[in-house]
Amino acid sequence: MRKNSIYLIFLIFCNHTIFSQDLKPEYQKFVKSFMANVKSNNKAGIAAFIFFPLGRDYPIPSVKNKADFIKRYDQIFDATLKNKIIKSNPAKDWSEMGWRGIMLLQGDIWMDTDGKVISINYQSQSEKNQKNKLIASEKGKLNPAIATFKAPVCVLETSKFRIRIDDLGNDNFRYASWSIKKSMSDTPDLVITNGKDISDGSGGNHHYEFKKGNFTYECAIIVIGTSDSPPATLTIYQDGKEILTQNAKLVLK
Repeated sequence: MRKNSIYLIFLIFCNHTIFSQDLKPEYQKFVKSFMANVKSNNKAGIAAFIFFPLGRDYPIPSVKNKADFIKRYDQIFDATLKNKIIKSNPAKDWSEMGWRGIMLLQGDIWMDTDGKVISINYQSQSEKNQKNKLIASEKGKLNPAIATFKAPVCVLETSKFRIRIDDLGNDNFRYASWSIKKSMSDTPDLVITNGKDISDGSGGNHHYEFKKGNFTYECAIIVIGTSDSPPATLTIYQDGKEILTQNAKLVLK
């Protein structure tokens, strides 16, 4: 799951506040059913609403399937999240946001218009604790040259490269890459700092941009795309001319 920029949250808030109207009855129907399953703590019933894999905040692994979801249910659906859902008004607190889907409140949960939960942006204290433990463990396995950072962002794999992006703080992102056959415990083939996270519209698509000499490395994260869209892409430019582009998968563990 990705951290939305303050600007994006502001835009969604304004759009929701100014143009909000009651959720369509056909959407309210499956929202009410979802709420009823949460209220009765029906884990299997809730799992039927989830679109898998369900992403979690890196480096927490994605929820792979129904069995994995039921096992991790209490960790994700704590009392706070369940209360937000149960106490919500299907008509007023769930809003259709065009092609982006239907969101609860300010984006705690997103559903598509078929009634599938596609994103849970809320993070429980249990998941926060798990994330901190995973980060500490991960730092111990990385090459010392890149073991210092504020927070991990993501790891991408193309057919040729493994790319790790970390947040160093103060809007400074770091790019480290290896050939796909190497491990992140090896010395990186390339490290670039002072990268930027750039939004590509209001749907969540964004890319990280890194510059070194006359080369620009762009890692695009595709949140909203077509059925044929890859999860991510790597594009390299030299003097502004594209010299390489590769589809990438997001590695979440």
